[in-house]
Amino acid sequence: MSGSSPWLGGAVLLLFSIAGCAASLMVPVVPRACDEGGLVSTLQGAWQAVQADRTLRLGISGNVGYWTIAGLVGQDVLVYAKAVLGLSDSLSGLPLATFGIGIGFGSVLAGKLSHAKVEAGQIPLGAVGLMLGLLLLGTLSPGLTGTLLGMGWLGFASGFILVPINALIQWRAPRDRRGAVIAFGNIFVFGGVVVGSLGAWTLSSVGLNAAGILNAAGIAAMALTAWVIWLMPESFIRMALFLVTHTFYRLRVTGLEHVPERGGALLLPNHVSFVDGLFLIASIDRPVRFLADRRYYEMPFLHWAARIMGVIPISTGRSPREILHALREAGRRLDEGEVVCVFPEGQITRTGGLLSFRQGFERIIKGREIPVIPVHLDRVWGSVFSFIGGKFLTKWPDRIPYPVTVSYGAPMPSTVTASEVRQRVQELGEEAWRSRKSDRRLLQHSFIRAVRRHPLRFAFADATRSRVSSLESLAGAVALARALRPHWMNQYTVGIMLPPSVGCALVNLAATLSGRTVVNLNYTVGRSGIESMAGQAGLETIVTSRVFLEKANLEMPEGIKIVWIEEVRKTIGPSERVKAFVMALVAPIGMLERGVGAIRRPQPDDLATIIFSSGSTGEPKGVMLSHFNVDANIEGVVQVFHVGSGDRVMGILPFFHSFGYLATLWLAVNHGVGVVYHPTPLDPGGIGELMEKHRVTILIATPTFLQLYWRRCIPEQFGSVRIVLTGAEKLPERLAAAFEDKFGIRPFEGYGITECAPVISVNCPDFRAAGFHQPASRRGTVGQPLPGVSLRIVDPDSFEPLPVGTAGMLLVKGPNVMQGYLNRPDLTAAVMHDGWYVTGDVAVLDEDGFLAITDRLSRFAKIGGEMVPHGKVEEALQQAVESDEKVFAVTSIPDEKKGEQLAVLYTLDESVIPGVLEKISASGLPNLFIPRKDAFIKVDQLPVLGTGKLDLRALKQVALERLSSPLP
Repeated sequence: MSGSSPWLGGAVLLLFSIAGCAASLMVPVVPRACDEGGLVSTLQGAWQAVQADRTLRLGISGNVGYWTIAGLVGQDVLVYAKAVLGLSDSLSGLPLATFGIGIGFGSVLAGKLSHAKVEAGQIPLGAVGLMLGLLLLGTLSPGLTGTLLGMGWLGFASGFILVPINALIQWRAPRDRRGAVIAFGNIFVFGGVVVGSLGAWTLSSVGLNAAGILNAAGIAAMALTAWVIWLMPESFIRMALFLVTHTFYRLRVTGLEHVPERGGALLLPNHVSFVDGLFLIASIDRPVRFLADRRYYEMPFLHWAARIMGVIPISTGRSPREILHALREAGRRLDEGEVVCVFPEGQITRTGGLLSFRQGFERIIKGREIPVIPVHLDRVWGSVFSFIGGKFLTKWPDRIPYPVTVSYGAPMPSTVTASEVRQRVQELGEEAWRSRKSDRRLLQHSFIRAVRRHPLRFAFADATRSRVSSLESLAGAVALARALRPHWMNQYTVGIMLPPSVGCALVNLAATLSGRTVVNLNYTVGRSGIESMAGQAGLETIVTSRVFLEKANLEMPEGIKIVWIEEVRKTIGPSERVKAFVMALVAPIGMLERGVGAIRRPQPDDLATIIFSSGSTGEPKGVMLSHFNVDANIEGVVQVFHVGSGDRVMGILPFFHSFGYLATLWLAVNHGVGVVYHPTPLDPGGIGELMEKHRVTILIATPTFLQLYWRRCIPEQFGSVRIVLTGAEKLPERLAAAFEDKFGIRPFEGYGITECAPVISVNCPDFRAAGFHQPASRRGTVGQPLPGVSLRIVDPDSFEPLPVGTAGMLLVKGPNVMQGYLNRPDLTAAVMHDGWYVTGDVAVLDEDGFLAITDRLSRFAKIGGEMVPHGKVEEALQQAVESDEKVFAVTSIPDEKKGEQLAVLYTLDESVIPGVLEKISASGLPNLFIPRKDAFIKVDQLPVLGTGKLDLRALKQVALERLSSPLP
């Protein structure tokens, strides 16, 4: 520039000046904070504000200290650039330029990490970085590259000092004197710069070289760092924990606006791991005082940090006086305007579910007007610090950074009870679970990933195949998908009608790998039912087996292409098998999907399956379940049932049964659980042999089937079983006790419906260890809701929430709730209420979250796990007598053998009943839909309400009084 174009430097500076002037004109005009007073009174007001606020005074002092060191370094670096680096006059400013660039980057990052709050913990962190940078530069005296990097680092560290310290000054300064305070502070800042510059000249005069002056600056920075850490040790620890948390975890925070900026507040989170406190510290901009177990508080390597962080020790094993002292101390902190955190569960969950909430916090807030903030920590279960699999710190993280969601709920009044807070925390968990959708894998992608991790792991077996490895299962599915490609070309939905078997599993996997929606047809409802399901789903192709149809004596509907699986297998030659194995082992997922004829790549909300259940009219209703519906339900189940590669499940439930589809297919293949299939649950001999041969550990069956196995199987065949899970109908206590007496294991009862993919709640094994007992089951209930599922008990008419322990209509909300009924938006709207699914069941939810089903409002009978609509049976009976007048009314009552049985009230002569039964039997109505002869009750008139509607309550009462259901 000093050569041929000396004017260029001035021109560049002029352009920047013009740009700066233009930018200043765009600054919004705001009224002056103070219209009165001159220079003296302005400075007086600023001085008074600084004197009155220690934090403000310390902030200005720290700012002055930093700029004093910066003035010292700035002068020295110019000398260093010429004397040590040998730079010319025109390039000697290069180190300072990199220093300025570093400040820019550091300031941007500091602002981003602050999340619109004053993060004072960055100040000691930046001071440490400044100190280390100066000492390294002065000691090593690097060349040009090293110096530029070092100066960039000094600038970067400076950003972590300048941003929070200036934000702190602006935040603490009174609003009407903010400008005056900033100007007042800048007077001292400029004085510090002058002192630093004079210091550099003085040190140089006494004989220190440029590197020595950098070391002197480093020593000064060391003193400043020690002073800062001494002043704000808690902020420094909080910032260090913040950085550690955000390095190894990807933190997502919602509802932070519910935490007040000032004043006391009580946080009540769930407790999932040893590092839950870190997530709260990293997500909130206020210091948090935790109530913590005294055993951890007194650990030598934790005590000093816990004391600095203001942790309140408490021990339930000590005298009530000490516990009361801790609770009073927590109350005092709240009165002083601090944020206090209590983990109301009292211990880290070992079951994976939400434990009962203790009432100690109620004592803390009693008589205080303090906001109670429910908090939910999501996805922490599964991290290395949780007890997933019964292990702590002895497992590899699934990914780094590991995703965690912290959800803060709306403040609750100080009169809130433990059960009410628990309910709200559960609802926050359901909301957080939905946010997982964006990074959850599709079902088939999880399957491929699981196979490639453990290709030789046991996957399937049945009576015809003793062992199919996970790699063989994927390769078989790939081969079948390629062979079926010409049969289901351009079809988004395909039908499958096969009994539980390895072949059925492989066809389902093949269809999903190719991006299609699967419809497993219920082959027990007869030809008319199959035609109805196929018509609603728009099926063009059904994959089935000749052998199966012949044995089951089934008729297929006309107008639909039937693909025989036996013939498809014959088309798969050795070369195709080799290709399938290679694709299964090494092909990228996208290439594999294209290779099997995928016509689309589904998204999480796209349909994985349509499962048909009966509707109130008797016509099957297609329940549309997406990939995310099924995946969310699977993840909820495995969080409370700790399953792994050592487990094998008995697959006797058909795939048209939602739990058969979920548990014995996708849960198994995606979580390393082996499956042993048997085509019918009514063969206790064959099932017992397979269970003993393959050492089955998990049995899933309805109470009807359990009773059959209790009678026909021997204890040795169940010797390897550790979990028996039952549902679909009520588990009789006598059967549960008898099963436990014979096999040494008590069945766990759960509750679910197809519309919820299907599991809603379940009893699980309790956790027991020295000093611990965490109950996860309760007799007489169907367990607690799965993680991610929220329950609500409401008045059936007003839908207003009812108090804990009150019977009412059960509503369900969660990511597992269906997308809707196929082609029936009217029916979908009828069962959805503000995002909640209306189950039609009457239930009670206790204070610990255990659910008990007390009755059913919807007119169905659950017989042997199958839904039988009362309306369909009534219609058949009415048609049999060809009467226009309503002469039949159907209800259901408990039955010890099959869960429920049909009961029919009628007003005709008794002599017509045998003929009616003959007619409806000949009509093709399924056997389950046909009432027993002794279940008909003669009445003078059917019970009706004043509105003319059938009185369902009176109908059931008459049936209960007139019929008995003797125990087996």
